[in-house]
Amino acid sequence: MLLLPPLLLGVINRVKALFAGRQGPPLMQPYYDLARLMRKGLVISGATTWVFRAGPVITLSAVLLAGLLVPFGPFDAPISFTGDLILFAYLFGVARFFTTSAALDTGSAFEGLGAAREVTFACLAEPALFLAFLALAKLAGALPAAMLATATPLSLTTMFHAPWNMPAAQLPVAAIVLVAVGLFIVLLAENCRIPVDDPNTHLELTMIHEVMVLDHSGPLLGIVLYGAAVKLFVLAALVGHVIAPYHTPWPALDWALFAAQVLGLAALIGVVESVMARLQMRHVPMLLIAACLLCGLAFLSLFLR
Repeated sequence: MLLLPPLLLGVINRVKALFAGRQGPPLMQPYYDLARLMRKGLVISGATTWVFRAGPVITLSAVLLAGLLVPFGPFDAPISFTGDLILFAYLFGVARFFTTSAALDTGSAFEGLGAAREVTFACLAEPALFLAFLALAKLAGALPAAMLATATPLSLTTMFHAPWNMPAAQLPVAAIVLVAVGLFIVLLAENCRIPVDDPNTHLELTMIHEVMVLDHSGPLLGIVLYGAAVKLFVLAALVGHVIAPYHTPWPALDWALFAAQVLGLAALIGVVESVMARLQMRHVPMLLIAACLLCGLAFLSLFLR
């Protein structure tokens, strides 16, 4: 979780470059960029307060703590308890709160515009995430207690390991596909990727996340970029569990498969950003509502089985 996230950004940029017929930046370019930013000095507006400086640090801390609740591959999460899915969702909420607060602290209407869009779209992304968790908890709750990784299905480790314990004939493929698509849309929205947002744009009418960090520089900007990469990695780990659950007798192979899984999802994001354009801002809520409906249908299909 500490070392791999920037590589995902390198894979995305490389895939987009290949689709555009360019050589593209090296895969390790995000690491070089972070090292360069950490060596630079800070330029801080006199209009800002401690919130502007603390925002990136608290955001990164919240995302890292959320990552400790997620099982990576077939291994149990470092921290697991009943209801940890609620804490997971709202650690992302804390991260979002301090990111937007740091943007508003600059007093810039430009950054306030991005902050307003960020929290507005989050109001639609969070229900989709919770509906996906409900569907996975229902799936885990259908298993006998002896087959559960923990004592309760209301744990991220149990929920995301549940498909491995089900016979292939009983696996609800349709529900799992619906949850996977819904979570993938949430991943794109939470990380401000196309079609929700274009991370490479600097046009006022289209920016969401990038506009909120325009006043950050040097190490603070490096922390922001690294936190965004970690968030992408954590959500990719969740989606990977749903798309391709696996388990082998060899832990080293499990780790290799997990790394290949998240890197493959990064390549998929690069493909999506290469074959389609960013949606008009008024159409983004429709995409997020579609994610809610997909995850809700998955839950209903499991409930009515």
